[in-house]
Amino acid sequence: MPIAVAIANTEKLRKQWLAGFVTSLLFLIVCLSWGTTWLGIKIAVESVPPLTAAGLRFLIAFPLFLSFAALRREPIFFPRQSLGFCVFVTLSYFSLPYYLLNYGEMYVSSGLTALLFSSMPVFILIFSALLLRERIYGSQVAGIVIGFASLFMIIKSQGLHLQSTELLGVLAILAAALMHALCYVVTKQKGAAISVITYNTLPIGLAGLMLCLAGLWLEQPDFTAVTLRSWGALSYLGLVASVGGFIVYFFLLKRLSPVPLSFVFIIFPVFAVIIGAWYEGRPVSSDLLGYSALLLAGFAITKLPLEKILAKNKAMSSSCNT
Repeated sequence: MPIAVAIANTEKLRKQWLAGFVTSLLFLIVCLSWGTTWLGIKIAVESVPPLTAAGLRFLIAFPLFLSFAALRREPIFFPRQSLGFCVFVTLSYFSLPYYLLNYGEMYVSSGLTALLFSSMPVFILIFSALLLRERIYGSQVAGIVIGFASLFMIIKSQGLHLQSTELLGVLAILAAALMHALCYVVTKQKGAAISVITYNTLPIGLAGLMLCLAGLWLEQPDFTAVTLRSWGALSYLGLVASVGGFIVYFFLLKRLSPVPLSFVFIIFPVFAVIIGAWYEGRPVSSDLLGYSALLLAGFAITKLPLEKILAKNKAMSSSCNT
């Protein structure tokens, strides 16, 4: 083989390896960023009421999103015909769900919150079948059953009882996951042509303003009582989890197909459980580990329908044989 060809091949392999390494590193950053979000929320609501905390997070993030939109020369306003959709995104993706998450974490551990929220892709699957008429395969149904049965056992093993306020926290977190899933599916219908920067920037600013005003009116927070730990958590949520996680995630959308990238929602709860248990100084029980693994495996099955994979492989085999 000529030396020039060998050098060219080596350089090509080096670039491929570097690209793969960078993609893997970015994937890990997203998992860590979103895995630590739940602990950040937990610390924030220690001394800031949930409505106000959600609003402050977005008000901190909004200037950076605005700057990013200016640098990319992206519009921040939705098309005129999509103003109703903008209101829907502001309310059902940012405002209500993040208040519910903050409220839920007042009663539920950060790790369990992440596990509960990891059900969101399953709700996407269900809404896709109802609204987009997409097919749900038998293996996906089995995955849903396994996942939610495991979730029930996790809640039971953690000592959350139906008569306690912890149940309200669990329901609030599941409601937030449900609303996010609905918003993703409606976005697929009505917002596919809207850039991700436009999609996020103005709704984050509006949600932050509305949540803060609602918090000032309903919660009347005492800002002199807010601890440095909570301010630090809010800054982390606004600057790193919201902006940093957003930028890296949508950068990965250009490098990875949706299926492997969607496994972020399966992996980040693992980080959240470990980090939350470390911070709260409590051991991770074998029951929690076992049921969590089963839950995430069930939700992973919903992303990889066996029937669809077998049909695809069969079609490829038939094509090769001909």
